[in-house]
Amino acid sequence: MRKLFFFPLVALLTAGCADTTSHTRGVYMLLDSSGTYTKELERASAIINYLLGTLQPGDTFGVARIDSGSFSEKDILVKMTFDNRPSVTNQQKRLFKQKIDEFVSNTKGSAFTDITGGILQAGEYLTETGAGQKYIIVFSDLKEEIKKGHVRNIPLELSGCEVVALNVTKLRSDNVDPRQYFDRVERWKERVESGGGKWRVINDLNRLDAILGG
Repeated sequence: MRKLFFFPLVALLTAGCADTTSHTRGVYMLLDSSGTYTKELERASAIINYLLGTLQPGDTFGVARIDSGSFSEKDILVKMTFDNRPSVTNQQKRLFKQKIDEFVSNTKGSAFTDITGGILQAGEYLTETGAGQKYIIVFSDLKEEIKKGHVRNIPLELSGCEVVALNVTKLRSDNVDPRQYFDRVERWKERVESGGGKWRVINDLNRLDAILGG
């Protein structure tokens, strides 16, 4: 009788200790398309190509533009969860790249830069994916310019998200007063961390392996 009882008990304990943590990655990249920053989009395209080569079947990748009101579905350029079949994943990645290339070739600069709206949408989207590792990549000079009437002085809910600011170029006014640049970066760091997220800045685009490396 003891043996008959022992094996079901072991099976029950083993099932209770199963690792249910998701090991997939979710990446949402925001592209600043305002003013002269549109000239930087070729670099963004190269970064997206790198990420497409790095992400695996089961991972999720989304790219959206930072526009006048970026808390909107219309600003999402493309989003996909890659299939577990490698052949299908390769097809998805080719289509992904095609859509990004079309955007970079045809985009026109936006008059406003709703970074807060973009980050809010990114956080919501990544939470819905259920990914175990969540990254929001902000490709921008981090200067936010809001359309009149839009309210963005609100908390960011970013628990479990890592926000990586890429290619934070200096503005002409920053050359006059460098404190503006450092203050701008610090303000975003404080907003992200107060919302439960992690913050990093990567300006050396030769270190792309560090984007998802923590």
